[in-house]
Amino acid sequence: MRMSYLQKIMHNFLLMLEKLSQVDQQLFLFLNNLHNPFFDCVMYYITNTFFWIPYYLFLTVLMIKVLKKRTIYMLLAIAVLVLISDQFASSLLKPWVQRLRPCHSLAIQATVHVVGGCGGKYGLISSHAANSFGLAMLLWLALKRHYRFMGLLFFWAALMSYSRIYVGVHYPADIIAGALSGVIFGSLVYQCYAFLILKYQKG
Repeated sequence: MRMSYLQKIMHNFLLMLEKLSQVDQQLFLFLNNLHNPFFDCVMYYITNTFFWIPYYLFLTVLMIKVLKKRTIYMLLAIAVLVLISDQFASSLLKPWVQRLRPCHSLAIQATVHVVGGCGGKYGLISSHAANSFGLAMLLWLALKRHYRFMGLLFFWAALMSYSRIYVGVHYPADIIAGALSGVIFGSLVYQCYAFLILKYQKG
């Protein structure tokens, strides 16, 4: 009797996951098919990390202005954050979960609008979302007292993440999971950074 009850729970759980996967796929197809030649060009650049180098330089200038000598510690914190979030996404979850990117899925491949190539085989979770939301969270916590517009960091992260749906390489769930992991890792790395800075100042 007990095994039957547990099996029923597991069955319902699997049905729920299947339903959520279907909703995720439908939402992806809706968003991905909202395209035109102009935004194909725009999103091609937005989704490219190197396009944002001037933006990263601007953030570095702000850090130097506010944090001064502590900027080196923040840059180290950013490097650690990107290493953790990227490895968590690409080296741990993607090969473990093995959820195909939409552009690699035979079920919908023919209807996916791809811009700039499909990329790796698996997509859960999005490394772009994890890294961008992680950076946004870390810098927001570090600089929000000095600049009210720091909340725009999350707009940038959301835009970067949405571009991954537009170019056909990630489902919305990939993005949401990546964003959540980025926010968590960004918060944890900031706490470590703040602890070390406080210890350094006391010393």
